[in-house]
Amino acid sequence: YNTRYNGISILRYSNPYISWEKSYKQNFALEIGMWDELSVIAEYFTEKRANILMSRASIPNTMGLTATPRANVGEASGKGVDVMLEYQKVWSKDFWSSARANFTYATSKYEVYEEPEYREPWRSRVGYSLHQARGYIAERLFVDDEEAASSPPQYIGTTIYGGGDIKYLDVNRDGKITEADMVPIGHPTVPEIVYGFGVSTGYKGFDCSLFFQGAARQSFWINPGGTAPFINDAQILKAYADSYWSEENQDIYALWPRLSPSWNSNNFTTSTWFMRDGSFLRLKQVEVGYTIPQRFTEKIKMNNLRFYVSGTNLLLFSKFKMWDVEMAGNGLGYPNQRVINFGLNLSFN
Repeated sequence: YNTRYNGISILRYSNPYISWEKSYKQNFALEIGMWDELSVIAEYFTEKRANILMSRASIPNTMGLTATPRANVGEASGKGVDVMLEYQKVWSKDFWSSARANFTYATSKYEVYEEPEYREPWRSRVGYSLHQARGYIAERLFVDDEEAASSPPQYIGTTIYGGGDIKYLDVNRDGKITEADMVPIGHPTVPEIVYGFGVSTGYKGFDCSLFFQGAARQSFWINPGGTAPFINDAQILKAYADSYWSEENQDIYALWPRLSPSWNSNNFTTSTWFMRDGSFLRLKQVEVGYTIPQRFTEKIKMNNLRFYVSGTNLLLFSKFKMWDVEMAGNGLGYPNQRVINFGLNLSFN
């Protein structure tokens, strides 16, 4: 009679066999110095992780458990290379220069993952990166409601979909779009390649330095729920206002699907539609300075007097143009700032 009485609630079962995760690492490094000018440090590393704590996926509901047991059943591995170069040269008493660069490439994958025995092999996480995203393959937008009604039904959330919504690929060809059609998409969400390089040089009283940093083999997803127009009184991004599906403009490849005043689970689920390349190269810092010759500073009893101008986040090279790529999917967040400083360094006797 719609009456409920409090009873025993079990959120976790005792398991005396749970233990610590184990990690086995190996590092092989080589360090070379040549001519007192060039130094190279190269490292190859591997890691094997075992006893990863995971929720058991093979427990049938007929056991009557109210919480999912956990156990140390997962295994993963990783490997990579790390290289650092540094070059220094004094060309004359008035001219010097130096350069440095670093490069890291690291990958990971699950060796054992607690999961059901899927009929579809692409649903397994074994062999894929620990940071591999999974989602639906978006073909395009539905032209109109008639096409949506005649296409394989999409069981994604509870939203009623139609013209202007995202149309997904029926990967397993069973005549419907379900979780069985989710596949690994894009690169890992953590970059597999991270690198940087910079140079510094000086001639007499002038000096200049600059540094670049970058990342590659990384994907991110525009956050449709966090950037959607009209939801939670969010502002409208110009990119969405310039490219969206409507009855008057049935663009099936528009950036934004049909406008909606509420959450649209069909369009907001993880898919290739909002997937973007996270690779970038940024001019992180530049500084140019001039030091007054000592014969002049001694007259005013100074040890040093240097004027400089420096800049941070001055240039960015990326395929993604909607906002700063390092903000990833949060286009309405606080962006990285471009900063220019003018200053001087001085010291007295």
